[in-house]
Amino acid sequence: MRVFVKICGLSTPGAVSAAVTAGADAIGFVFAESPRRVTPKRARELCQDLSPVVIRVAVMRHPSAKEWRAVAEQFEPDWLQTDAGDFAGIDVAESFGRLPVYRDSPLPGTVGDGPVLFEAAVSGQGALADWQMAARLARGRQLVLAGGLTPDNVGEAIATVRPWGVDVSSGVESKRGVKDPGRIAAFFQAVREAEQANAD
Repeated sequence: MRVFVKICGLSTPGAVSAAVTAGADAIGFVFAESPRRVTPKRARELCQDLSPVVIRVAVMRHPSAKEWRAVAEQFEPDWLQTDAGDFAGIDVAESFGRLPVYRDSPLPGTVGDGPVLFEAAVSGQGALADWQMAARLARGRQLVLAGGLTPDNVGEAIATVRPWGVDVSSGVESKRGVKDPGRIAAFFQAVREAEQANAD
């Protein structure tokens, strides 16, 4: 099985480089209240030399139409990640991918076929999501598992949930908000080992 990997909460050139070098499929920039928060302009600067094969994700939470418009125009992300219910209140052009977030709750029957992110009730705090619920929801769906993942537990998470992808932020930091290249590399090593161990 090939696991999609997103590294979230990047805010420095070194963190972006470490994530991309390790093999990230997507990198996330936080525009919600957080020690990892960046401006749309800063996110664009951090991505100026980024390969187009790496997905740039704008991570928001309950954005106003004005806030989303600023991110869309100044950063121009590939995807918008925000709580599933937020999409009803903002105008997201078809050119932007959507990554709706569900927090330890069953998915409604109206969810489309695209990827969804499943995480703990609180983001960026290292809290684990409900892996048993996630495993049920991951069957036949592009589910990205987030919440409390680290180099030490991501292998078990992949074996338990069998997600389409995984998303990590605080689990690869040396201190809150500061990404650690060594932990990023270790996270990817653990993911690749889990891929081999759980090959279909």
